[in-house]
Amino acid sequence: MKLIHLSDLHLGKRVNEYSMLEDQEYILKKILGVIDEEKPDAVIIAGDVYDKSVPSAEAVSLFDDFLVSLSGRALKVFVISGNHDSAERIAFGSRIMDAGGIHLSPVYDGAVKPVTLRDGFGEVEIYMLPFLKPAHVRRFFPEREIASYTDALRCAVEAMQIDTAKRNVLITHQFVTGASRTESEEVSVGGTDNVDAEVFADFDYVALGHLHAPQNCDSERIRYCGTPLKYSFSEAKDSKSVTVAELGEKGSLSVRTVPLIPRRDMVELKGTYMDLTYRPFYENTTWQEDYTHITLTDEEDIPDAIGKLRTVYRNLMKLSYDNARTRGNAAVTGAEAVERKTPFELFSEFYKLQNNRPMSGEQSAFMSDLIERTWGAEP
Repeated sequence: MKLIHLSDLHLGKRVNEYSMLEDQEYILKKILGVIDEEKPDAVIIAGDVYDKSVPSAEAVSLFDDFLVSLSGRALKVFVISGNHDSAERIAFGSRIMDAGGIHLSPVYDGAVKPVTLRDGFGEVEIYMLPFLKPAHVRRFFPEREIASYTDALRCAVEAMQIDTAKRNVLITHQFVTGASRTESEEVSVGGTDNVDAEVFADFDYVALGHLHAPQNCDSERIRYCGTPLKYSFSEAKDSKSVTVAELGEKGSLSVRTVPLIPRRDMVELKGTYMDLTYRPFYENTTWQEDYTHITLTDEEDIPDAIGKLRTVYRNLMKLSYDNARTRGNAAVTGAEAVERKTPFELFSEFYKLQNNRPMSGEQSAFMSDLIERTWGAEP
C-alpha cells in the first residue's frame, strides 16, 4: 500500500504581506507530477489545508481545483482539518464526496470510523482524527480525567478500538513531544499541546500534520511530512519534499521523500549595501526573484534601503541591520525573546522569580488547565 503524505498547505497564506497563492498553485502542480510518477493508492492531507478558518475565495478555488485533479486519478484521498482550519467547513459535503473516493474528516463526535483499503496483504484501516484539544474530547467522555493533550489523544485513540492484527494508519494534526518547531507555526496557548508518542503505539504509520519541518518522531513510523513551501525565514535552509510511505505485510514499512523545488526560494543574505548590490555578487543566482531577508551590516542606515534594494532583489520581504547600534539595543531590551514565549512559560518564570522555586507538578497542571480553559475557543 503506497501512500503520499502531505500536510500544512496553508492555502491563502500571506508571508510578510506577500500572497503565496501563485507559489502554492505552482507547487500543487509539482505535487500532481509526483503523484503521477509514484502512482500511490492514496493521498493524505494531514490538516491545515487553509491558513485561516474562513479562507478566501481564491484559496477555496485553488483547493477545489486540486481535489478535482486528484479525483480524476485512480486513488483515494483523505483530508483532515488542522488547527488553522474550520472543522465544519472541511467536513462540508463529506458524505457525498465519500462515494467518489474523497474522504473528508467529519467534526469530531467521540467516534472515529476507519475507511478500509485493501491490497495483496489484506486490509489497511485508515483513521482520520482532526486537530483536537482536551476540551473537544471532554464533552464526549465526561467520566474520563482529561487534563492534557496526551490524555485527550489517548482517550480518542482508545475509543477507536483498533484491531492490532490489521495494518492501521492514523492521520492526525498534533504536536508530538520532542519534535522541532519553526517560527511559522502557531504555538498553542500555554505551550501545553505536547502529545506523547506512546499514544500512537498501535498504528503502523502515523501521518502527522502541524509542524513545518519534515521529521520523524521516535521512528519513521510517526512522521511529519512538513510544508510543501517555506513559510518563514527560519525554514530558509530546509529542504521541502513529499513523503512516500509504503506498507508491506504487517510490520513492514518503508518511508522516503521526493524533493519539491519551489518557483521562488526563500533566502537570507547578509553584508554591506555595497557588497549586496555589486553585480557579480548576485547576477548568476536566482536571488533577484527569490523571497529574501537581507541583513545590512553598515554602521550607518542607508536612506530608502528597501526601495533601493528592491531594484535588484524584487521580492525583498524583510530588511534588518546588524551593527553596533542594533546589537546594543538587543542586549538592553530582549523584547523579541519575550514575544516568542507562551503565557505558560511567562507565568512559570514569574512564579519562580517571586517564589525562588519552580511550580510543583500539581501547580503546573492547574495553570495549564486554567490557560487552556480560558483560551479554549481560540485556535
